[in-house]
Amino acid sequence: MPTWILEAGPAIIAAIILAATYKSFRLTPLVYILILIHCIILMVGAHYTYAEVPLFDYIKELMGSERNNYDKLGHLAQGFVPAMVAREILIRKHVFTSAAWRNFFIICFCLGFSAFYELIEWWVALLSAEAAEAFLGTQGYVWDTQSDMAMALAGAILALISLRHPHNRQLNNI
Repeated sequence: MPTWILEAGPAIIAAIILAATYKSFRLTPLVYILILIHCIILMVGAHYTYAEVPLFDYIKELMGSERNNYDKLGHLAQGFVPAMVAREILIRKHVFTSAAWRNFFIICFCLGFSAFYELIEWWVALLSAEAAEAFLGTQGYVWDTQSDMAMALAGAILALISLRHPHNRQLNNI
């Protein structure tokens, strides 16, 4: 149960924040869909624990790997989705006049968020040896923390590059 709370907690917190701000600051449909997808990724990971998601066990066997990489999908989403949420808020609140500075800030924000999440994982490991392995999901991979942050970085960059135009179209309709 503690592991489930740790893994599903971010989705639950996001749902509460979205419900509380829906009338005062509605996001674009694209960003809501991305948040939903991210919440599904989190809930599936919480249900099975990240290292034991069945589809990724099948992929692991298919690829001849020893590691279930579902957590890497979660960390990719951890960069991808917050990048688009941050982009929308920064654009709508007119925080930056330069797209280059805005994108730099978004990437830094996503990396900072990812690093903070890795610290939370470390704190959980220090406080609870029982929940640590299930929550951390390192599966014996010594570079797990660094590769998690690299996936978040890749997700943020990918989001900013691939969704800029459709996001701008939706922002223009607000």
